[in-house]
Amino acid sequence: MNRPASDQPRFQTSPIPGGQISLVRFQQGKAPCEVLDTLAAEEPLEIRVRGRSVAVTMRTPGHDAELAAGFLLTEGVIRRAEDVLDIAPCAATDADSHGNVLNVFLAPSVEVDFASLTRHVFASSSCGVCGKASIEAVQLQFPALKDRFKVSARVLAGLPDRLRAAQAVFEQTGGLHAAGLFDAKGALRVAREDVGRHNAVDKVIGHALLAGWLPLSRHILLVSGRASFEIMQKALAAGIPVVAAISAPSSLAVEFARASGQTLAGFLRGGTMNVYSHPERVRG
Repeated sequence: MNRPASDQPRFQTSPIPGGQISLVRFQQGKAPCEVLDTLAAEEPLEIRVRGRSVAVTMRTPGHDAELAAGFLLTEGVIRRAEDVLDIAPCAATDADSHGNVLNVFLAPSVEVDFASLTRHVFASSSCGVCGKASIEAVQLQFPALKDRFKVSARVLAGLPDRLRAAQAVFEQTGGLHAAGLFDAKGALRVAREDVGRHNAVDKVIGHALLAGWLPLSRHILLVSGRASFEIMQKALAAGIPVVAAISAPSSLAVEFARASGQTLAGFLRGGTMNVYSHPERVRG
């Protein structure tokens, strides 16, 4: 049964800050003083598929089902909302693990290569493999984009302010990355914050998957930091043609974007930007 497209997926939780702590602040010309400050939360999340552990990531609690769904999409395990039957927290074995283990129940038709999945997750989180091999491996699963989507440079230049306005927890803590999905006119469809930039991307992609928005062939992904190879790979898995970053891209991110038919813009600040690949999508 097809689910109607919606701005609200089935699984919804809100991000939480880590809470207030007491600290001593030093400022030049002033005496040290004790103040209260709010920290961003960081806790481990274990993702299980059919009861088997496939990944553990350090994340900011909140929107965990979206994170799990986005992760499984970008790893090539699932392709559409109908592949996911349910995402449920596992029963806590101790106080520290409460809510930090999710079990993803997939449709019987979804085949999972657990050995390949866990090997890839380990490689991504450690040394990985060489750049060319990484690009070729991703493109075996996700073909290069050949759409005719276009966006104006003026729209791209206005995205950072719109994303920043949606960063409620960053305003409290100053300690979170953010990712946002925008349409061609620059309207923000969803934004997520997390201590991990890749987690923030997984959360917005997971939201889009569960809401029935895929493919995201007429969307722009903006990330608050730099653009890495992994972010470009995740965007390709979701069919996102344009990725923008407030900071710089890595060399492998640019190489991947050029090979994958993605437009990559960096240093999106003060009305200027650098477009590193496929500038034909950007109208002056």
